[in-house]
Amino acid sequence: MIEKGQVVHVARLARLELSEQELERMARELSGILEHVDKLSELDLEGVEPTLHVVALQNVLRPDEPHASLPPEKALESAPDPAEGAFRVPSPQA
Repeated sequence: MIEKGQVVHVARLARLELSEQELERMARELSGILEHVDKLSELDLEGVEPTLHVVALQNVLRPDEPHASLPPEKALESAPDPAEGAFRVPSPQA
């Protein structure tokens, strides 16, 4: 069980100002978390492989293969106001 004094100490280290109600609530909630961790330590995990994700992940991106890029003239065809072979953008306002 986490005591209120421990919560006060951690809150001070984190520079948190907690009310009396918050200190008591945090002590209860943190104690509950530790109780759950204790329950997990009781499990027999012999032979269980560690996992990074619960669901198997697959790469959904296309293969990274080189190919010819778009010619600058083609890229600038739909630009509203190209300048010197580049896209012109509004200057930032201060």
